[in-house]
Amino acid sequence: MGDAFDGFTLGAGFSVIEPDRHRPGSFTLVVDGTPQSHVDLEDPTHLAFEYIRRIGHAIDLLPPGPITALHLGAGALTLPRYVAATRPGSRQQVVELERELVDQVREALPFPRGASIRVRYGDAREVLEKLPQGLRGTVDLAVVDVFSGARTPAHVTSLEFHREVAEFLSPTGIVAMNVADGAGLAFARGQAATLQSVLPSVAAVADTGMLKGRRFGNIVLLGSPTDLPIAEMPRRYSSDPMPAKVVHGAELRAFTAGAPIVTDATAVPSPEPNRSVFGG
Repeated sequence: MGDAFDGFTLGAGFSVIEPDRHRPGSFTLVVDGTPQSHVDLEDPTHLAFEYIRRIGHAIDLLPPGPITALHLGAGALTLPRYVAATRPGSRQQVVELERELVDQVREALPFPRGASIRVRYGDAREVLEKLPQGLRGTVDLAVVDVFSGARTPAHVTSLEFHREVAEFLSPTGIVAMNVADGAGLAFARGQAATLQSVLPSVAAVADTGMLKGRRFGNIVLLGSPTDLPIAEMPRRYSSDPMPAKVVHGAELRAFTAGAPIVTDATAVPSPEPNRSVFGG
C-alpha cells in the first residue's frame, strides 16, 4: 500500500487515492489535483481536514445514540465512516454523482463492517426528489458537501435547493454545509444569508483568518429548525487542535449584511481556488 492506487478519469476530473506519508493506514482522495477526502482505515474517528473536523463536532453535539444521516457528496465517505464508528446502528444515505468514484473508494478503502450505508447515484438535487417520502422530516444530520472538481455547482447553492434539503430535517436535525470561498467572502456571505432565510437557527464556523477573508478556505454553515446548541459550541471549537470561531446571532447578521439571497435565477458556482492553495 505504499504507492498511490491507480487513478482514472471521472466526469469531475482525474481521481487518485494517495497514501498519507505521515500516518500509516491513512489515505487521501485527490480529484483533479484537489484533495477531497482523508480516510484513516485504522481509526475512522480521526478527522484530518479542518472543515471535516468542524462537521464532526456538530455530529458530536447531536443527542446520544444512532442517527439518520443524509450525505450529499460522497468523497471517500469520511463522515459516514465517522458516524458508523461513533454512533453504531445509524442509518445513512449517501448521494454521489460519480459511481466510478465510489467503486474506486470501496475497492481501495472498504466500508466498515456492519455499517448501514446506502449509496445512491446521480445529481444531488435530482436524487433528493426521488428519495423515499418516509425520509422527509426524519433526518438528524444532512451534510451538503457537493463539488465538481474544486467548485460547488451553482444549482446546489440556491434558496430552492436549501428548502428541499430542509424538508428532510427532523425537528431537531442539523444541516452542515461546506462552503469554499476566498477574499471578500461574497459567496460564503450569500450562502449564509440564504440558509438564514430557510432555517431559524444558523451559525458559521471557521478560523478567524478565514472569516476576515485573508485566504481561500472553508466555512462550515450549520442550520437547524430548532436552536443550535450555541452554548456548547465555542468551547468545543476553540479547544480543537485546529481552532475555529463560532459566528451566530447579531455577529452573523453583520456578516451577511447586504448579501443577497441566492436563487436558481442568480446562483453561480463557488470561486475556483488558485492552484497554489493545494500546492499545485
